[in-house]
Amino acid sequence: MNDSELYFHELEIDTLARTMWGEARGEGSFGMQAIAAVVINRVAVSHTRGKFWWGNSIIGVCQKPYQFSCWNRSDPNYRKVLHVDRRERHFACALALARQTVAGTLSDPTHGATHYHAAGIYPFWSRGQSPTAVIAHHIFYRILT
Repeated sequence: MNDSELYFHELEIDTLARTMWGEARGEGSFGMQAIAAVVINRVAVSHTRGKFWWGNSIIGVCQKPYQFSCWNRSDPNYRKVLHVDRRERHFACALALARQTVAGTLSDPTHGATHYHAAGIYPFWSRGQSPTAVIAHHIFYRILT
């Protein structure tokens, strides 16, 4: 791997870890693993279908506006996501899980999910959909439309 490839690889891991931490740090490692799976599933769909609306790379998917709320500038987690570092134990865990995810060694507990929402909130897109998994306080779905 040359320097620019290594830099992009590390940036992908960091962005994925920040997304996992921002979305599910209170859900434990299994909850963060589920968020990572959604990101990777979206990337896989994009590669299979040839570019999809939500992005076609880990960074593109994570930072697509209004897809992962922790990246929305109006979200209270946004500033936290930007400033957290590995001294915070849940973020250190997220980094380790992100490395495993990018390496392809972490399993998918969501069974192919491309979407999720917090329990108790029912977005319009979830109506009529069957969940693929319920993990901690999140409900997961595979939706490809």
